[in-house]
Amino acid sequence: MPEMDFPTTITIGDYVSRVAQTDNMKPDIRPVLFGLFGEVGGIMSAAKKHHREGAIFVGYRKSLVEEFGDSLWYLSALCRRLNISLEDVFEKATAGDDYVAVLAASDIESGSVSKILMPRQVAALDDALQLLGSAASALLQVADGEITIDALVAFADSYVKALQVSGVSFGEVARTNLSKTIGRFVPPDLELLPTFDSQFEPEERLPDHFEIEITQRRSGKSYLRWQGVFLGDPLSDNIRDPDGYRFHDVFHLAHAAILHWSPVTRALIKHKRKSDREVDEAQDGGRAIVIEEGLTAWIFARAKELNFFENKNSVSFDMLKTIADFVSGYEVDRCPSACGRERSCKGMQSSET
Repeated sequence: MPEMDFPTTITIGDYVSRVAQTDNMKPDIRPVLFGLFGEVGGIMSAAKKHHREGAIFVGYRKSLVEEFGDSLWYLSALCRRLNISLEDVFEKATAGDDYVAVLAASDIESGSVSKILMPRQVAALDDALQLLGSAASALLQVADGEITIDALVAFADSYVKALQVSGVSFGEVARTNLSKTIGRFVPPDLELLPTFDSQFEPEERLPDHFEIEITQRRSGKSYLRWQGVFLGDPLSDNIRDPDGYRFHDVFHLAHAAILHWSPVTRALIKHKRKSDREVDEAQDGGRAIVIEEGLTAWIFARAKELNFFENKNSVSFDMLKTIADFVSGYEVDRCPSACGRERSCKGMQSSET
């Protein structure tokens, strides 16, 4: 998922105001509490894998940043429903004798000096996580209308101390969570979405408007035709039980139309960006084509398990995260997760003969 333009130093108030637009949950408190409790469990799970597998668990730090960020999101959502300021909660949590204040140069233009509050003593990781789990459990056991600011302060205190011993920064956690949630739930500005090839000549661009005809012959194989010319090879399902995979090129066409990215489509219509050797090799080459084909096969397999998304208007966030992992390092990883909801796929039709 793309990194968004957030300052290195981000205020709690700024985080709360920006993340509020991603809160689509019902006003009920219980689901938010369950979510918070679950994310704390995710923190513990990532820490457990780190202890058990050490350097082998290469996703340890990334997982912790994400789980801490999701916990912060739910804590913010909980405070919103209780009409309690998250900023006040963290201020009270770090105001005691357990914390020491140091001054630091700030990255916020309107405030050149920041006061950083740090726990005086560094607890063992297991102890800090146990306290965090206990604080989350205490919130879960309180009736909806009886959650006090003191209980939230206790959780925030354990949260900050767990952050410290886990080796991740609060700023990184907040920025990563904002980038993730805004990218998923907030429609992007269409004018800011990348096109990847606007600086190239027309013969090296994916067309702004195109019509591809997909036909099936009596042989059962599917064919693509563009401007009267057949593209690629005829396709069958290549599986014992027919499942329609012979039409999977529609995925590549959708990638081109919606994301303005598809190494496979570029190769089929011979619009690779050969004038730039580096782009041609890194973005339009064989590996990128294999990545897109593999991603398409995986999405199709998941779709089969979900009845091809019948009566569904969205996909799970876990699926979107896996897709982001697939394309990491390629130009399309600049597209936010919500990108596909804002671009329409025009000029595509299918027919059968």
